[in-house]
Amino acid sequence: MESNRKLSKEQRVELLSLLQTRFEENRNRHSGIGWDKVLAKLEKSPEKLWSLGEMERTGGEPDVIGYSEATDEYLFVDCSAESPKGRRSLCYDREGLESRKKFKPENTAEDLADSMGITLLTEEEYWVLQKIGEFDCKTSSWLKTPAAVRELGGALFADFRYGRVFVYHNSAPSYYAARGFRGILRI
Repeated sequence: MESNRKLSKEQRVELLSLLQTRFEENRNRHSGIGWDKVLAKLEKSPEKLWSLGEMERTGGEPDVIGYSEATDEYLFVDCSAESPKGRRSLCYDREGLESRKKFKPENTAEDLADSMGITLLTEEEYWVLQKIGEFDCKTSSWLKTPAAVRELGGALFADFRYGRVFVYHNSAPSYYAARGFRGILRI
């Protein structure tokens, strides 16, 4: 990751305050996890704090939704009610974008996630997110697509309708104003 991906002291203080407030207001997302331990990890990872800042800047409202004992990492995920506004109208990946003949969007979900230092949610991670709330009731989100599906030209996306999660497929070059992506960051 590039070394210039750091927040100023003022930006860091403001972001940490916002993250702590969100963390405390949404304890159902991370029961048994204390803010002090999360903060200690964040303070040791300025580049990941920058990524959280990018998640916030693009409308993701990142929050902790779990902890991996195996890797000793906290899992930050976009918890905005709908797919983040600053990450919509994107093809799935570069190959999909380049295959479009006209009306190309500005970017792709995978490229934007990579530039932010995050990854798209997998189908399994999306299901975990939906267990702590109802997300994407009016929008949808691209998901990290298995290679076997991608090799056939498809890409996965999901949403929450009629009281349940739906996972669908679309061609990777497609894009819609109501489809974006949710990211995950491990710290």
